[in-house]
Amino acid sequence: MSVLSFRLFSRALQGAASVIAVASLVACSTSPRLDRPAAPIQDNSRTPAAADATTPPLDLSLAWPRGKAQWLPARWEDLPGWEADRLQEWWPALWRSCQKPAAGWQQVCTDVRKLGPQWGQQVDDGFVRQWVQSRLQPWRVVSVDGRPSGLLTGYFEPLLEGRRRPDDRFKYPLHRTPQGLGQRKPFFSRSELETSPEGQAALRGRELVYLADPLDVLLIQVQGSGRIKLQDETTPQGTPRVVRLAFGGHNDQPYMSVARWLVDQGAFPLEQASWQTIRTWAQANPDRVPDMMRANPRVVFFKEEALPDPELGPQGAQGVALTPGRSIAVDRDSVPLGTPVWVDSTKPQAWAATPPPSQPLQRLVMAQDTGGAILGAVRADFFWGWGDDALAMAGRTKQSLAMWVLWPSPQRP
Repeated sequence: MSVLSFRLFSRALQGAASVIAVASLVACSTSPRLDRPAAPIQDNSRTPAAADATTPPLDLSLAWPRGKAQWLPARWEDLPGWEADRLQEWWPALWRSCQKPAAGWQQVCTDVRKLGPQWGQQVDDGFVRQWVQSRLQPWRVVSVDGRPSGLLTGYFEPLLEGRRRPDDRFKYPLHRTPQGLGQRKPFFSRSELETSPEGQAALRGRELVYLADPLDVLLIQVQGSGRIKLQDETTPQGTPRVVRLAFGGHNDQPYMSVARWLVDQGAFPLEQASWQTIRTWAQANPDRVPDMMRANPRVVFFKEEALPDPELGPQGAQGVALTPGRSIAVDRDSVPLGTPVWVDSTKPQAWAATPPPSQPLQRLVMAQDTGGAILGAVRADFFWGWGDDALAMAGRTKQSLAMWVLWPSPQRP
């Protein structure tokens, strides 16, 4: 998952999971996360209270090493905003993770599965909170050298209009995995796939859908999956049908940021780089768009999946569907997949000369995904959902972060 964290930018400004600073087009997905970038933004975030500079130094003598992180014993009252979260909304995400429980979670997940996916909606938040506190205990996540704060970025699932067959407007294809992809490493670059006889032959007949904008091709390839709204002769009576294109593989070429390329070309200064400025440039320079696209040699291929529940996101690295607002991508060397995580951050907001007061983003989420740009102890990529609103939120997410994990009590795993 993200950094347009939507990860459309560059590594300068990756991942298969995020939005990092101009980062990541400037370079977070669903598994495996791709090179997604986040748009450069004004960072209006506050430092979480738990990571405030006035907080006394943490006592690391009781720390439990967890790969790239250390976990410190904590109390429930240490979690900022714990009593205010709507845990009813979190329960279905926990239930989904418990279909593939992490090591150490078997007994707790047996109880969760017996209660069922709707139990959280059948009782009030206080009862869910009491259930959590009776079975789990909080641990503060810090870096190996004791740093308690880190970075929150965001990612999303694009929702795009497409066609099964090309026409004058819908003429930019997305492809299923070519035969022989694993036999040649690296596979053909984007330029070779488009222009060489061998590359074109590798993709012939592998078209899944056609999009109307080459930048939408870039967008879904950077994010790693997306929803396609189909409306043509293949849909009855013109009724749109939505399918999901999930990650199928890539050509093993390096990811290069088109935002970085445009900056180097003098299209705009680095501080102005954003998804919108890229689109604006492309509209004004249609003849140069192919060159911009070929600046990123990496091509992502897809597989089509049904969309049985439109309220759920794509599968993350844990192998369960992501839940908007309740799923994150993490570094699995710091936080095991399937672990509940309390995040203390702020909601992203649009840049303004005089920004309004920041609003807290304090909630219980599930670690269900990973990403190439999501590395380190206190690091998370927040799944916002799909569509334009989620794109806007993901592209602005670049906030300070504090994290606690919840683990079955009473002892360390």
